[in-house]
Amino acid sequence: MNRQIRRLGVALLVLYGALFVQLNVIQVLRADAYNDNPNNTRAIVRDFNQPRGQILAADGTVLARSVPTEGGQFERRREYPEGELFGHVTGYFSFIAGADGVERTYNDALAGRADATSADDFGELLLGESQVGDVRLTIPTEVQRVARDSLGDRPGSVVALDPRTGAVLALWSFPSYDPTVISSVDIDAAQQARTELLANQANPMLARSFRETYFPGSTFKVVTASAGLSKGMVSVQSPVYPSSSAYVPPLTRNPINNFGGSVCGGTLFDILRVSCNTAFAQMGVDVGPEDLVAQAEDFGFNQVPPLDLPGVAPSPIGDAGSFEGNTPVLAMTAIGQNAIRATPLQMALVAAGVASGGKVVTPHVMDEIRDQEGQVVRRWEPSAWTRATSPEVATTVRDAMVEVVEQGTATRLAVPGVTTAGKTGTAQLGNGLSHAWIIGFAPAEAPRVAVAVIVEAQPGASEQTGGRVAAPIAQAVLGTALEATA
Repeated sequence: MNRQIRRLGVALLVLYGALFVQLNVIQVLRADAYNDNPNNTRAIVRDFNQPRGQILAADGTVLARSVPTEGGQFERRREYPEGELFGHVTGYFSFIAGADGVERTYNDALAGRADATSADDFGELLLGESQVGDVRLTIPTEVQRVARDSLGDRPGSVVALDPRTGAVLALWSFPSYDPTVISSVDIDAAQQARTELLANQANPMLARSFRETYFPGSTFKVVTASAGLSKGMVSVQSPVYPSSSAYVPPLTRNPINNFGGSVCGGTLFDILRVSCNTAFAQMGVDVGPEDLVAQAEDFGFNQVPPLDLPGVAPSPIGDAGSFEGNTPVLAMTAIGQNAIRATPLQMALVAAGVASGGKVVTPHVMDEIRDQEGQVVRRWEPSAWTRATSPEVATTVRDAMVEVVEQGTATRLAVPGVTTAGKTGTAQLGNGLSHAWIIGFAPAEAPRVAVAVIVEAQPGASEQTGGRVAAPIAQAVLGTALEATA
């Protein structure tokens, strides 16, 4: 009998131990994942019928607000006056779908659950009075509107940042959606709207700017050049890459060609100006997988950028071991194809890293949070995320990118009267289609705006595609953003 009791006791201890471990896994280790899951509507159901603060653009334009309803089970409904223009940024606040975007990240502040900041606030909390906060963003309405209008109805994304502070100045993807329809207090209508959006093959609810990855094409050559300079095997004067129309990496007989069979070569500035595939493929092989991957990771690849929005995607390049004994893939990766993928946000961070002297600053959309009396209760404090390169390397790459705009493939990026730096890219998809890319910043001597643009699946496969299609969009956004940050 005692032996059976002991066995039962041991079994109960094991079960209690397993239960204790599982509770800690759920409540501690997986807490953030559960809280960030858009399907978790618990917090939204709790807050849906309560007062809620506004979301404002940098210029004060109201992007989200709660207004009284007329009858029904809810006293308030959420509306988004600018509709699809900021849909991927504000996200939605929906009884049936939960929350996304700023509505999710800053839910506690908007719902009035932030810490009391004064004796008056604390007293109001004790009395059960609401202390909702208003969230002001870093994005000026006009810059976002120019990004939308310049891209038009072509699938793609536009990201603009202030490289000095990490403030997001534009975050646009087409297609987009109006969050108001999902946030309706008419539950049947909200459910139908969400179902239709999810069934749409164009996937308008996908924030391509920070949740989708693409081959970055020749814009990645900025990273490859930085790797060569950082390793000390590339300088302004050497090496002089041979003039060639094709490069055959070790371990293969298949050549990497320049666009249209063109011949190019020369020093760093020469090959970046014309975006020479053969030279950069050779540079990637010479640099080697460890240094190329390390340099990419210094810019933020293989990591999740700490943008204060949910669902940010990492930009994968793999690890150095995946390239060992596979120099053909390494060579293709060095020119932005094959094993490398990037979000438009990540490529904007690459441009911003060069612009800010090699330092990548944490990107953010929240500027400040104010209480109901208009007092600032929280303001974003800029901080460095990664150190991508030394200031000396960043300066050399910057000067090379200026030549790309002044004499190379990115002449349409130039902002009148402003020294502009840039790099075009064309990521080939086959069937005569390619993603048209460009990254850049201005003014080159003291950058205030960095930008990345992708226009998806465009006809044409020459390096001029990025300069012809994406550059005018980036130029318009750069010009408007420079005015907004003056």
